[in-house]
Amino acid sequence: MTFTPPPPHPTRPDLRGTFGMAASTHWLASASAQSVLERGGTAFDAAVAGAFVLHVVEPHLNGPGGDMTAILATADAPGRPRVLMGQGPAPAAATIAHYRDVEGLDLVPGSGALAAAVPGAVDAWLLLLRDHGTWTVADALAPAIGYARDGHPVLAAVCRTVEGVAELFRTSWPTSAERWLPRGRAPEPGELVTNPELAAVLERLVAAETDAADRGADRAGAVDAARATWKAVVGEAVEEFVRTPHRHADGRDHAGVLTAADVAGFEASFEDAVTVDFRGHTVAKTGAWGQGPALLEALRILDGFDDARLDPSTELGAHTVLEALKLALADRDTWFGDLDAAEGDAVPLDVLLSAEYAAARRALIGDRASHEVRPGSVPGRDTPAAPPLRTSYATDVPAAALPGAPAGGPAAGVGEPTVVVGATAPLNGDGLETDATGATRGDTCHLDVVDRWGNMISATPSGGWLQSSPAVPGLGFALGTRLQMTWLDEASPSALTPGRRPRTTLTPTLVLRDGSPVLACGSPGGDQQDQWQLAFLLRVLVGGYTPQEAIDAPALHTTSAPGSFWPRTWTPGGAVVEDRLGATVLAGLVERGHELTLAGDWALGRLSAVTRDPATGVLGAAANPRGAQGYAAGR
Repeated sequence: MTFTPPPPHPTRPDLRGTFGMAASTHWLASASAQSVLERGGTAFDAAVAGAFVLHVVEPHLNGPGGDMTAILATADAPGRPRVLMGQGPAPAAATIAHYRDVEGLDLVPGSGALAAAVPGAVDAWLLLLRDHGTWTVADALAPAIGYARDGHPVLAAVCRTVEGVAELFRTSWPTSAERWLPRGRAPEPGELVTNPELAAVLERLVAAETDAADRGADRAGAVDAARATWKAVVGEAVEEFVRTPHRHADGRDHAGVLTAADVAGFEASFEDAVTVDFRGHTVAKTGAWGQGPALLEALRILDGFDDARLDPSTELGAHTVLEALKLALADRDTWFGDLDAAEGDAVPLDVLLSAEYAAARRALIGDRASHEVRPGSVPGRDTPAAPPLRTSYATDVPAAALPGAPAGGPAAGVGEPTVVVGATAPLNGDGLETDATGATRGDTCHLDVVDRWGNMISATPSGGWLQSSPAVPGLGFALGTRLQMTWLDEASPSALTPGRRPRTTLTPTLVLRDGSPVLACGSPGGDQQDQWQLAFLLRVLVGGYTPQEAIDAPALHTTSAPGSFWPRTWTPGGAVVEDRLGATVLAGLVERGHELTLAGDWALGRLSAVTRDPATGVLGAAANPRGAQGYAAGR
């Protein structure tokens, strides 16, 4: 083995079996998905059931008002990975002129209804159930309805999040206070928490399916009836509610622009995945309306190095991986967006993912850490202007007055879930200087399922967090904040544009070998999702680690790129690392010029994965031990 050997005892076993496997960021979702497999459902039926459970049990990380993307391969077409697109676009009235000239903004806020794209997750999950599942809406939603109506033991992380925004809820978001502070306080860990409003909404979808079937509709028609009911119920409630101005992340009150017509007009869809070949495997990701191709570009860059240089656990390997990521993310932030090929402005992935382009980018990786943003050029195309490079962001109100402004606790309310970790100031050669203000931004949910027939799916649901905007009366959930990933700059490929999708960070992964899916994986983590997945893939595909060994291994990521979340700042040369990389490796990275922040021993990465060996039919699963929440199940 050319990589550093993994520890002899992983935190958990790599599960092995031949029947079915599920892994996710919450044990109740994994167990619910596995229960569907046990009752004859497919991986797609199981994923739908698990996803709706995630809406209930991880409301601080995702919700029905949010979005999702997935990549799947079916048993009857294993060599054609498909993207399930559940990313809603900007509403019709979400124009740059309105946000800049009327609302007085220079960034889309990180919280509040102005940041809401059209909710896309529920329609996408129901589309998957219709086209690739076998179960009814009633059966697939039964676990989620049960947990919402009868209660589930609430996570400590949910309690911390609610506590972090309790004052905001009391003073500015009364509907959220009613939903999450019914006893005048945040729930306590393990307390049974219900969501009867959400249960009622889901029960209306079931009733619509039943009514359609009773009237003679076939299975597809009955599922479509549930989809139509979802759009009608949500659209009407949302349009009425967001008309009232409410507090946003800029510290001011604004009304939202989302309408019932926006909700009704969204259709989830399937798309072909974008792929590259790497070390005998094919890696599949979303198109450039997501950040997924940045991982593919990083793999192309790294493919030109010897195996030994790709080990993230060594000084040279960690340095090389971080530098490749900086280059790929610079191209993400400069070139990616939901562009229209018919208008001649498609993202030039044919160039950005080519061997020639990768070679030119690879040549930029030297012995020292870059502190620049260095996008590449594309022949025949003007390079778009780089996004604003801010190391800090000032507003006209004190930071403490912002909803959920970071202050040593969960930075909820700023539009993204935030996992606070122990941190240190930049390392020097003599040791560490403690600084307790560090935080890791970005988190969501993830779910992977594989069944005995060979169906496989990797899905990343997100958005609609309880801290993203006020809870909508009658629905039991909040809207998402994905529009904060757009720029209020017409020249940007990811400019805020009505009808276009924000350049999402949601980025599941599917890996194929010889035309068959062998691995589905993914992670929460905002801008870190593909970064943590890159280290995982290198360890599995090159280093020979098992999935659990790779998940357990020390993680790292760069912050030397503008953040996708408000307030969109960056740290030149910045890198966040787990202390377990070791003092020698960390000191070497500092010597190379990396501005390190130590996150603690077990703080980064939220990966889960499932596997399948096409030759034997043996299935596998692994899940993240960090946070004592993710779990894999199977047999």
